[in-house]
Amino acid sequence: QVQLVESGGGLVQAGDSLRLSCAASGGTFRRYIMGWFRQAPGKEREFVAAITRSGGNTNYADSVKGRFTISRDNARNTVALQMNSLKPEDTAVYYCAADPGLVVTPYVDEYNYWGQGTQVTISS
Repeated sequence: QVQLVESGGGLVQAGDSLRLSCAASGGTFRRYIMGWFRQAPGKEREFVAAITRSGGNTNYADSVKGRFTISRDNARNTVALQMNSLKPEDTAVYYCAADPGLVVTPYVDEYNYWGQGTQVTISS
């Protein structure tokens, strides 16, 4: 079983950047597809980005494409989300998640393990 702990959230202004990090423990990290999701108040949890086991392929939600970059370090059991050109609509709790499947997917139900989340707030 994998334990995930996110860090790096905070309050920044529109146009600024933030880098989120997720540290994994308790499992074989390289066996999991890793994803980032977010949930704003009153809204459903939504897909942000995902990365394959090797890190060779990534997938992004249209709303963040070109602004966010997901990466992973299998030697350090970490996955990161670099967020640039942040907008107020990016405000949400951001979650790291692990999927033991074979194909990158944007579906919440496919991810078995979740972190506790980290708050990201963008002021206008």
